[in-house]
Amino acid sequence: MPVSVTESAAQQIQRQLTKRGSGLGLRLGVKKSGCSGYAYVLDYVDVPETEDQIFDLSGVKIVVKNKDLPILDGIEIDYRKDGLNAAFKFNNPNSKGMCGCGESFAV
Repeated sequence: MPVSVTESAAQQIQRQLTKRGSGLGLRLGVKKSGCSGYAYVLDYVDVPETEDQIFDLSGVKIVVKNKDLPILDGIEIDYRKDGLNAAFKFNNPNSKGMCGCGESFAV
């Protein structure tokens, strides 16, 4: 499976879509950024585009553009709470390293 989500991530995505009041799912993408090369991008999707792949996982839809699939192939989206901080975490087998500040990753 090119993309997977943990139960914690699926629940958080569903909470966010419910709070927003609409949306097909969550888009996962990458953009060139930072000192290592790429950064993850999350956004809501209301209407999919023709170049999108839609993955129905644990009751939520994750949308990925075809051009981003090689970088994201095999990624697991997790959601973790650590004290007062809570955030999505990405376990990407294609990542060869993170920058020191944790903003970007290399493939």
